[in-house]
Amino acid sequence: MSKKPSPSLQRAASAPFLPTHTFSFIVYCVSKFRGLVLLMLLMETGQALGNILVPYAIKAVMDAVAQHPVGPLLEAFKLPLLILLGITLGEVLFSRASGALLIIMGPRLRQRTNQLLFAYLQQHSPRYFGSHFAGALAHRISETAISVNHTTWSVLCDFWPIAITFAVSITLLLQANSGLGLFVAAWVFLYVLCSYWLATRCQPYAQNYAATRSLVNGKIVDAVTNILNAKLFARLDFERDYLNGFLEAEVQQGRKTFWYMERVRWFQFIAAAMLKIGTIVYALQLWDAGIISVGEFSMSTGLALLIIGDARNLTRRFLEFFEYIGNVANGIDTIVKSHEIIDVPEAQPLVVTRGRIEFRQVNFRYEEQAAPVFTNLNVVIEPGQRVGLVGFSGSGKSTFVSLILRNYQPQSGQILIDGQDITQVTQDSLHQQVSLIPQDPSLFHRSLKENIGYGRLDVSAAEIQAAAAMAHADSFIQSMPQGYDSLVGERGVKLSGGQRQRIAIARVMLKDAPILLLDEATSSLDSLTEKTIQENLDNAMGKKTVIAIAHRLSTIAHLDRILVFDQGRIVEEGSHQALLTQQGFYYRLWSMQAGGFLPEEQLVD
Repeated sequence: MSKKPSPSLQRAASAPFLPTHTFSFIVYCVSKFRGLVLLMLLMETGQALGNILVPYAIKAVMDAVAQHPVGPLLEAFKLPLLILLGITLGEVLFSRASGALLIIMGPRLRQRTNQLLFAYLQQHSPRYFGSHFAGALAHRISETAISVNHTTWSVLCDFWPIAITFAVSITLLLQANSGLGLFVAAWVFLYVLCSYWLATRCQPYAQNYAATRSLVNGKIVDAVTNILNAKLFARLDFERDYLNGFLEAEVQQGRKTFWYMERVRWFQFIAAAMLKIGTIVYALQLWDAGIISVGEFSMSTGLALLIIGDARNLTRRFLEFFEYIGNVANGIDTIVKSHEIIDVPEAQPLVVTRGRIEFRQVNFRYEEQAAPVFTNLNVVIEPGQRVGLVGFSGSGKSTFVSLILRNYQPQSGQILIDGQDITQVTQDSLHQQVSLIPQDPSLFHRSLKENIGYGRLDVSAAEIQAAAAMAHADSFIQSMPQGYDSLVGERGVKLSGGQRQRIAIARVMLKDAPILLLDEATSSLDSLTEKTIQENLDNAMGKKTVIAIAHRLSTIAHLDRILVFDQGRIVEEGSHQALLTQQGFYYRLWSMQAGGFLPEEQLVD
């Protein structure tokens, strides 16, 4: 069912303090709208009273008919008709007032839930996002927000009015005849109890069904994202079969859920028939014995039918309610987890005055049981130094850069920037002072102008164009139909790999951070374009501290210093010429380059 709060949950300071208990989470989302909730309860109470008091008004009319079979009926019916008119009018006004409040509150409640979950999700680490489908996470946020809304409406617009209906009906029946009132009260009590019990047993079905739907949604998004790969490998049939396997799992899980719901409806219809027949037979016996009047008999029958209608609605709403609760619980379980990397209390902003980077006795492994990547790693990169990282795949180069960005946390040791431990500063300030051009840059599905300007939000159009020109991107942007206003597609799919890299380079040039990290920043470019951009990058580097990962050794040969990685250790370091002179590990790497690139693994002699 719902989870217990987890006091040990580690949360980022800027993330909302979301409860991990399902009902507490819903209350937290709704708490901002207390006034509107109270007004809706009041309106729904008026609507429910108007609905349930109609049989009482009919009772008054029937009693008037029985007492005045002949004569001036208008005077006798005046009060009962006025009561009926007032009740009907009140029901309309209260119901529409409640509807208006729902329109005011509903979209805002969904917006608030989406905002809270997205703000919490943002603080998760790259490891978390690497373990979840982006589409599934987006679907989970959306479905959780919708389910919070539906859960709230179930309580306000279904359970509360039904409770009013049951309470007033039993009160009216007790006034007519205590035996009849107690019979209906006992039925209502047992029916609600059984319905609730059956509905709670349905929640695991609903929760598993929600999780399956989320998984299928993620698989569909993954398949759509990679549809060009499927075409290139002629795997369209394979992808359909692959997806059908998950769709079939969704069908099977859905059937389990719906068959259980069908069994609940059998109980509902049988119980309703028992109340209908039992109330009418009992009321007929009482009327035949002269214990109740014709009006009371009519009211009893009308109330029984109303109770049956609401009881059927209650069972359906219970099932839906626990399905919504299951969706919310699934969303909480997926998103509201401990944040792996958070700012320490009272973390200060990073102040970079020189750009000195130091690894001091750093030990790191990706998983607790995994082999260590770095063991007691010590490195100093002096201010303004331009350093290249080389080595075979898996030697630790990308991990070295990821640790500087604090995408992962070392198990021990320190990483210092200008003497400041990066674990003691805010992550935002760290990322403001460090720029990264990745090998496979990802762009927003926004305009080229917005993507380049993301490096500095207050930038002018002229500065954006200047940065694009330095990245050798201005010419292809100008040739596009809408120029800088052209949309790039999801993750930049409308652009070639080289064009995406150029936009990423322009974005980082505009950011102008004092520390620059390059991860194969020009690998998708042709030689001529790479040479031009490399010259512009060199100019842009200025006095920045630069760390560049390269598989094409020629792109880093001109740098001040090269660190050669092998199995998590720095086995050699120095300038390109000095390392070649040593004729060691770097010399072997340089010699075995194929087409200017290193092989993935060391070749065996």
